[in-house]
Amino acid sequence: MATEQLILLLATGLLAGIVAGFFGVGGGIVIIPALVFIFGMTQHQAQGTSLGVLLFPIGAMAVWNYHKAGFINFKYVFILVAAFVLGGYFGSLISVNLPNQLLKRMFGILMILVGIKMFFGK
Repeated sequence: MATEQLILLLATGLLAGIVAGFFGVGGGIVIIPALVFIFGMTQHQAQGTSLGVLLFPIGAMAVWNYHKAGFINFKYVFILVAAFVLGGYFGSLISVNLPNQLLKRMFGILMILVGIKMFFGK
């Protein structure tokens, strides 16, 4: 694995953890678009790999099905997990100190931006 790819995976995992800790959402909202648009994965591969990150206890059965179909990159899973844990800690530290209305608006903007990119992207 190239150094640049490792750095991008770590940054993706860190950002996913921060967003998850910050907004209380699953990391897939960051990981899936990143794997599709940055790493060139198919939607199936991205979803399978993202589920691998959340394997225990959330997606064990779903991960098994994606694994059987050959849609999980376990090397990516392990790197993203490590960075996700750290990002989740720091994201939650910031989030708990923000006013509720600001946090709601930020979450809404995030959802709109990701939705637009997923809808109109390749």
